[in-house]
Amino acid sequence: MAGHADRLLELATEIGALTYGDYTLSWGGKSKFYFDGRLLSLEPEGAYIIGQALLPYVTGAGATAVGGPTLGADPMVAAIAMTSHMAGERISGFIVRKETKGHGTGKLIEGPLTPGSKVAIVDDTCSTGGSLFQAIAAAEDAGCQVVKVLSVLDRREGGSEKLRERGYDFSSLLIATPEGEIMVAEGA
Repeated sequence: MAGHADRLLELATEIGALTYGDYTLSWGGKSKFYFDGRLLSLEPEGAYIIGQALLPYVTGAGATAVGGPTLGADPMVAAIAMTSHMAGERISGFIVRKETKGHGTGKLIEGPLTPGSKVAIVDDTCSTGGSLFQAIAAAEDAGCQVVKVLSVLDRREGGSEKLRERGYDFSSLLIATPEGEIMVAEGA
């Protein structure tokens, strides 16, 4: 893990996935920075680093599957699953839809998820925690135990605190300071 988060932060700046200015966020809040996690997780080196950096958290928690809310988690889930295969592990991936399909099988979760599995939930950012909590609820409703919750960036807007208050083990590679600067999280 050491060094991966440092390089991820450098890369985010290099490719424009992290920019500073005055931004309005999707939920209406204001921010001094904008982080486009998909730009980072869909870039080849970014995907590689995310897989390398997050896999030890997933396996360390005893998870056998990793998933998260579509769209932010999709490339992260693929990167972690592929990295697990390359490392001789077997971490399956799954994606949680925003709502149940209105056609076909009507699934909320896509992918090979077995009830009783220990799972990790991932997303590119954690702000208020809404999308992470939705994915957690879907996994738990499917009979799984959530043993780890991860993000690339913790915006520190209350979500990570709510996750920990509710007993979830949350970690992030990058964190926002109160001044709006992005730095590597302690231990990442």
